[in-house]
Amino acid sequence: MDKALYVAMTGAQANLRAQAAVAHNLANVETTGFKAALATTEAFQVQGPGQPTRAPSMALVGGFDATGGGLVNTGNPLDLALQDGFWLGVQDSAGQEAYTRAADLHVDANGLLANSRGQLVLGEDGAPVAIPPYQALSIGADGTVSVQPLGEPPSTTNQIGRLRLVEVDHRTLGRGEDGLMRQSAGTPPPAQATGEVLFSGTIERSNVDAAGALVQMISLARQFELNINLIKSGDENARAAASLLRAR
Repeated sequence: MDKALYVAMTGAQANLRAQAAVAHNLANVETTGFKAALATTEAFQVQGPGQPTRAPSMALVGGFDATGGGLVNTGNPLDLALQDGFWLGVQDSAGQEAYTRAADLHVDANGLLANSRGQLVLGEDGAPVAIPPYQALSIGADGTVSVQPLGEPPSTTNQIGRLRLVEVDHRTLGRGEDGLMRQSAGTPPPAQATGEVLFSGTIERSNVDAAGALVQMISLARQFELNINLIKSGDENARAAASLLRAR
């Protein structure tokens, strides 16, 4: 009987963790460039004397759906959307390089290029992109940043750098608690992307399917209820068996 209780208990725990992942997805339905978190359940045997008969469920949360989100035209030259498989390099809170698809950019109060989350955008040299006083600012399809200096005619355009754009296999990426992607330990740093890899005046929406996530949430809630009922049934059966043994 304790085996059934053990399986039901771990199943309920896995359901709760999966529900948390789905709730996180729903909270980011409108987040630019967000990739839906994936949650799966896997059974494994407990090791140790007398334990192999226990096969609990374990929730595996951490992967993400790498498919692209819908594109929305904004007309803002600093709103960028990357082609599938490409990522924008930004600086995390520790000053290290990380990657994101959130490329809705602006120039902050310090004259540095940042996205809507306040993360500084890196250039191909690995340093934050500094924007001098300008009259017009544009970003080419290959990530080249050009400005028309303040007070200069439109014919005067200077290239001041290039964005850090990389092509990375999503299977080597993991999402941190800050929402940024980082490569697995031991993986060599990706090379700078070449060619036209982004669209200007467009942003990529979240790839979360809100309706599908709601259906998944309901399904997980029912599975959780089923596991709880199994725990209750197991407890009642154990009490009944103990009562019969005492009666003898």
